[in-house]
Parts: sequence; structure tokens; C-alpha cells
Amino acid sequence: MQLIKASLSCFTQPTILEDMRRASFTDMNCSIAQTLEIVGEWWTLLIIRDALLGVTRFDEFSSRLGIARNVLTQRLDMLVAHGVLTKEPYQDKPVRYDYRLTEKGRDLWTVITALRQWGDKWTAENGAPVITIHRSCGKEMTAELVCSECREPIGPGSLRVRPGPGATERSPLPVR
Repeated sequence: MQLIKASLSCFTQPTILEDMRRASFTDMNCSIAQTLEIVGEWWTLLIIRDALLGVTRFDEFSSRLGIARNVLTQRLDMLVAHGVLTKEPYQDKPVRYDYRLTEKGRDLWTVITALRQWGDKWTAENGAPVITIHRSCGKEMTAELVCSECREPIGPGSLRVRPGPGATERSPLPVR
């Protein structure tokens, strides 16, 4: 397999690493691509989901997910290295750790919620497997995107995009 040079745009081919099936987006000047570098692998998102549900220990993650221990170790170490989780010992002999979400990790709640809602709508043939209840009002919660200024609901058609402070010539801007 040849090495393909990546563009900085989200809309072009990702870098294909030699002898690997996975693409690397590290050279793309795109926040979505950079986020996928950290959380884009399916086990990683499920680990984050469980951490948001209160799971903190290796054995809990392992038993809930049915994930191979070596894969779980790699994913947890990567999430710690990227500042999504912290790793604190809770036992000395043998050493065992609690994995807790950082602020950066807790900020993924909106992403996980959006993925869950999409899955509930489009993949859950028998209905949502989990219902989220808002503690304050006791009602089923559905997350919605609203403008932070006027509070109107927003969707792709109600937005426009302009270059941000980190934009380059190859940043992903709209086609039209």
C-alpha cells in the first residue's frame, strides 16, 4: 500500500499509513478529523459512554463491554494520554486504578447523547434501549441544538460558515 499525502481539508482523502487499514487524520486542519483521532474508534466511544454512566474501574469496563483486556488497556491509556480520563490508584497490591472523566471527557456528553438519539431513531427497531430522564423535571430528555444567543433551534440550513482563527487555505469551508 502506498503512502498518500493528506490535504488539510475534511473533504479530501485521509492519510493512509503503510500496511495499516486505518486512516490518520493528524494532518487535517479540521476539528472533526482531529476529534476522530481521539474518539473515532468504536471501543473508545463505548468506554466514554460507560464512564459517563459512572463506570470507573478496569474490571467494570471489561465486564460491561466484553472487550479484550489488551484492547481496553490500550484505549484507556490513549484516553489518559489525551486528557479525556485521569488514572488514579485506588489499591496498592496489586496496583489498580480508577479512570475518571476530565472536563475534556465530560464535554463529550453532548456527542454521546447525539449519537444515542440518532441510534434510537434510526437503528433501535424495538424502541430506545435506554430512556434518559431529566432529574429536575422528571421528564424524558431529548437534547436539541439551539443558538446560544437567541435560543432558536438550529439545523444545517440555518447556519453559515466563515473562516475561524485557526483557518488555513485548505480548511474545510462550504462548497457553495
